[in-house]
Amino acid sequence: MPAATLALPAPSDRPGSGAPVLEVRGLEMRFGDRLVQQGVSFTVPASTIFAIMGVSGCGKSTLLRHVIGLLEPAGGQVLLGGTSYWDGDDAARRRLRTGCGMLFQSAALWSSMTIRENVCLPLEQMTDMDQRQRDARATEVLQWVELEAFAAFYPADLSGGMRKRAGLARAIGASPPLLLLDEPSSGLDPIGSRRLDDLILDVRQRTGAAVVLVSHELPSLLAIADDGIFLDADSKCPIGHGSPRQLLESGTNPTVKAFMHRERLPDAPGKAAP
Repeated sequence: MPAATLALPAPSDRPGSGAPVLEVRGLEMRFGDRLVQQGVSFTVPASTIFAIMGVSGCGKSTLLRHVIGLLEPAGGQVLLGGTSYWDGDDAARRRLRTGCGMLFQSAALWSSMTIRENVCLPLEQMTDMDQRQRDARATEVLQWVELEAFAAFYPADLSGGMRKRAGLARAIGASPPLLLLDEPSSGLDPIGSRRLDDLILDVRQRTGAAVVLVSHELPSLLAIADDGIFLDADSKCPIGHGSPRQLLESGTNPTVKAFMHRERLPDAPGKAAP
């Protein structure tokens, strides 16, 4: 059953239709007095797969949590569909969050619920679907990720790759215009990682959603990302912007070049060599 028949909002009914799905303007991220990143700006149009890149500890997942509203920025703006997330009241922020689907690194499935129940939960919370419609939508998205036969299983019964696919099904159930994926290929073998890459491309093709993903898996980044930003752990600001393929072939920053070519990172200014 097509998603449009299941009482999901049409794209024209969503906040800021016609605007970029996501805009980040001059974002500053801190934990107390500790600066994580500053001056982070980028735009993600519909149907774009946008990668957040950088070495471990540079703030990639922290940026994703700022985008979804789990962390409040120290400065700058996050706009979803043209609407500033933190300028609204709690009700407005809750409405904006319904336009985001999230796949956490661990998949974060409810262990006491079946896979079908996990997929149906956000549909119950975020849509006006009745039980029959929720079940129909869950069946559809589980078919997309090739898990329909495992709908009655519990997360503990599935492999790591299957749990990631179940988490993806839950994230796309309500047809959000923006998908946020935190290390989707983490912990997967090369075959499972490639399978998940293909599913992400398939979901983008089916739904037209924008996808923002955090990853340091170069094969996945090169295979699926259209655009991206590279965060630097030393300078605490972005040092590269473009598709992973562009950064690989023509990036000029030494840290970006080392990362993309899997070489030893250059020493930061003032840091003694080992």
